[in-house]
Amino acid sequence: MVKKYGLNLLMTSHDGVQAYLQAILSQLDKWIIAKKISRLVMVISSKDTRDVLERWSFDIQLEKSEDKENATGSKNGATAGKTEKQVNAEIAAVMRQITASVSFLPMLDEPCTFNILAYTDKDAEVPAEWIDSDARLITKNAEQVKLRSFSTSVHRVDGLVAYRMGED
Repeated sequence: MVKKYGLNLLMTSHDGVQAYLQAILSQLDKWIIAKKISRLVMVISSKDTRDVLERWSFDIQLEKSEDKENATGSKNGATAGKTEKQVNAEIAAVMRQITASVSFLPMLDEPCTFNILAYTDKDAEVPAEWIDSDARLITKNAEQVKLRSFSTSVHRVDGLVAYRMGED
């Protein structure tokens, strides 16, 4: 467990999952700096049937009021219109909402797996080992809940979780 954004967060101890996530986060950082990514999606699916059970989507948009220093990809933590503390508070609110989603999401009572999908510009450089994928949408009994948005004054992130309701 680690403390981030004022919250206790569980961390994986599985080496394979850590390596997978590190590769994704490293590439994501490059795409964000180069302004080449518009959406990041985590898909949770049944390990046995491959049916999509949950789809967590985060749209990433450039803010119109971006200042020149941050346009260069500066990572100084402070942004033109918001302090690092304000941005962290907004991210913490989203994290709390994600944590609280257990109150409405159906229980995942089968072995599951997850994949990360990145929606990038056509001219974005993509690692050779990455493959194209379909959108991995939920095809039946889908519900959606919009998550809180947050802004860094450079980027705005809008979240949405789609999930499959039971088949009753």
